[in-house]
Amino acid sequence: MSKFRVALGFVATFTAVAALASAASARDLTVVSWGGAYQDVQKKVYFEPFKAAGTPMSDESWDGGVGVLRAKVQGGASTWDVVQVESEELALGCDEGLFEKINYSKIGGEEAYLPATVNACGVGAIVYDFVLGYDKDKIKDAPKSWADFFDTKKFPGKRGLRQGAKTTLEIALMADGVAPADVYKTLGTEAGIDRAFKKLDTIKNDIVWWKAGAQPPQLLASGEVAMTSVYNGRIDAANKAEKKNFGMVWNGALFTIDSWVILKGSPNQDAAYKFLDFVGKAENQAKLSQGIAYGTSNKGAPAKLQPAVLADLPTSPANMKNAVEIDTNFWLENIDRLTERFNKWAAK
Repeated sequence: MSKFRVALGFVATFTAVAALASAASARDLTVVSWGGAYQDVQKKVYFEPFKAAGTPMSDESWDGGVGVLRAKVQGGASTWDVVQVESEELALGCDEGLFEKINYSKIGGEEAYLPATVNACGVGAIVYDFVLGYDKDKIKDAPKSWADFFDTKKFPGKRGLRQGAKTTLEIALMADGVAPADVYKTLGTEAGIDRAFKKLDTIKNDIVWWKAGAQPPQLLASGEVAMTSVYNGRIDAANKAEKKNFGMVWNGALFTIDSWVILKGSPNQDAAYKFLDFVGKAENQAKLSQGIAYGTSNKGAPAKLQPAVLADLPTSPANMKNAVEIDTNFWLENIDRLTERFNKWAAK
């Protein structure tokens, strides 16, 4: 009899612990994006209306890196469900099995999206550019290219660049006279890599490095830098929300696509698909572009925008004219060795 009671006690205790564990693991959908002005707009046009429609969710921000995603998924206790990732993170994470395969039938079908934004492991969120940004109130004679960015005699002051080899080396080559269309052909040679670092040497003492997308507009506003590489939408947002008078140079812009992914093993996949369906609708994506000047993935979104808004998007034909698509394959093959070289160069 006593053994039976002990057994019952054990079962009751085990059940209680399991219930507590289950309660602890039951959490709302968590969506992760890039912070700053961009995520502020996302909250307004995506997150808050989505929650109001009946699905609880929370949002966080990150600064990128596939290692962060590996730790989340392989650690077995991920607190993230849907994450916005860059193109290299999408490719690497897909290869490594870090993401769920996307069931497009749950989000309007592949045909609803621009072909370049459809991937087995992710669906396009935004098309955006790295552009040259400056303060029109402080620089009256507007810069016209990355060559002007490197001309500290004509345009005195510090320069902001994203910390790392990616985008920095491309910008250096264009500043040194390489045509946008030839950037990766040149960067694919040892001589081209040497040329990029040699050009960076010319302004090394004037560089202020940034990591998070919110930083470049802050650097311009404070006067810490005269010019900076910056996400085009952050300039647009600062001008709209903070009444700044920042300018952008589209010539030689570097464009790429960010995607939404669902982390492998997410316990909230039904809610995740509801979210992706909501943010994938043309009318909702049009609201994002109105709030911050990024292109989106739904084929029907541009038709819902005014011509003045379309003209400020990276996907505008005029803005695409001399732009360069960041070569995902090049960086997948070279990111480790060029990052190592960049870090050694920066530490000298």
